[in-house]
Amino acid sequence: MAKEPKARRIVADNRGARYHYTIEDTVEAGIALVGTEVKSLRANKATIGEAYAGPSGNEIFLFNANIPEYLQANRFNHEPRRPRRLLLSRRQINKFIGATQREGYTLVPLKLYFNEQGRAKLELGLGRGKKLHDKRETEKKRDWERERGRLMREKG
Repeated sequence: MAKEPKARRIVADNRGARYHYTIEDTVEAGIALVGTEVKSLRANKATIGEAYAGPSGNEIFLFNANIPEYLQANRFNHEPRRPRRLLLSRRQINKFIGATQREGYTLVPLKLYFNEQGRAKLELGLGRGKKLHDKRETEKKRDWERERGRLMREKG
């Protein structure tokens, strides 16, 4: 009897990203972590709400992501907000570096999760910042969808 594949388990979600940015492209990136960071992630203790990704030399790093210290690891702990290298192919790295430097795009972390093999992955979005009127329009659409769903349930 074959084992069922595990579904991906979301550790952290950046819920405000799609509100503040128009996401045009997404990609799954690996993250270079140390052991205590993985243990802390498995305990669902991470926040990526204030995090961003950007180039540093010829690599792309995740900055300002908070993975708190693992309490059981005494002196071997990690720095909670250290820059973490993202594992992408050279073609993807060149594409993202060009988009952020020339075209005014931003690399926004959307989700941090464990995939089916148990590896920590980051869903990274290439987005452009929304203006205030775009945010208002998005909010109006969301409110209308909610109201429409309510009306449809009442009508039955």
